[in-house]
Amino acid sequence: MSTFIKDFIDHEVMSRRKLLLAGAAGMATMAVPGAFGRGQARAALTDPTIAWSYRDRASAYWNSVLSGGEAFVESIGRSKSDLVSLISEGSSEKSLSDIRTFLARTNGNCAIACDPNDSPNARPIVESVAAAGAYISTIWNKTDDLHPWDFGDNYVSHMTWSDEQPAEQTARILFEAMGGSGGVVHLGGIAANNPAVERLAGLHNALADFPEIELLDAQPADWDTTKAAQLMSSFLTRYGDRITGVHCAADNIAYGVIEALRAEGITDMPIVAYDGNPEAVKLVMDGQLLATVFTNPFWGGGISAALAYHAAIGTFKPSEEPQEHREFYGPTVLITQADAAEFQAQYLDSTPEYDWEDFWGPSNGQIQYR
Repeated sequence: MSTFIKDFIDHEVMSRRKLLLAGAAGMATMAVPGAFGRGQARAALTDPTIAWSYRDRASAYWNSVLSGGEAFVESIGRSKSDLVSLISEGSSEKSLSDIRTFLARTNGNCAIACDPNDSPNARPIVESVAAAGAYISTIWNKTDDLHPWDFGDNYVSHMTWSDEQPAEQTARILFEAMGGSGGVVHLGGIAANNPAVERLAGLHNALADFPEIELLDAQPADWDTTKAAQLMSSFLTRYGDRITGVHCAADNIAYGVIEALRAEGITDMPIVAYDGNPEAVKLVMDGQLLATVFTNPFWGGGISAALAYHAAIGTFKPSEEPQEHREFYGPTVLITQADAAEFQAQYLDSTPEYDWEDFWGPSNGQIQYR
């Protein structure tokens, strides 16, 4: 096992232990005041507390999201420690419980950026925020029938990424590296996650053009490195040499896959991933990954907090914005071995600086539903 992979897994395990201890000593579910009613926002909030609700900070992806949120709060003259972290640990129940507690503690005088963890959890979160007269911007997960414009100004915006096409591109790169034939396995995210669904759909799109590629198996690894290592080991036991390529829904998953393959002495398996984390970009540069996809989590984290905050203080009125400003795609960049060094120089070797009042500049159009 490489030093990088071992260090990553050790760090993740330690961080999870800390998070579990923090959660055990943390907040309990509390009732939420409903003084303002659905869609009835206060005219403007004064000095609202800002929070980010996310999975964990052990992941490079979510760490970058939070770093963007911290950069935003610093841009308005606050300390980065003023950004409240609501860590869901991948639990939808904890995500909802923590947000309701936060709403009660601030009496609704707050602006929240949030990944609801899975799609069904978005509605009760948004309804709780609206009932408390607070403001929220979400990313990644919501159901297709849940829209910000149905909640007046309180549900400010939703951003996701059009993952299907980039995931299809990585699959095509993988299949070309496999010589156009062989067996592939897919390790996905949490089954109810929109990105997990779209990334698997992208793989199926590419398979339609490669009839000699067989999808041997596709199962959720829940965005988790340790679970991905265990799942890949089970795939190797079940399919053995029939596996000639691996399609991963996230960089964290690819780290576990690489660990499992190396445990079996396999170092040349073609693998693709998703997220564009710094560690994954280095693996692409070193030839251990064929490709990954960058979604600019730093910008996504900062602009989601900025949208909720500015709507809360009345800098702009969400209900007066067009729908393409309420639901929109974030940017994506495909990273291959041919351009990984250039990408690193542009995005990773220096701290990005963004205008946090340019709410939609890097966005990529209104979300489309099938």
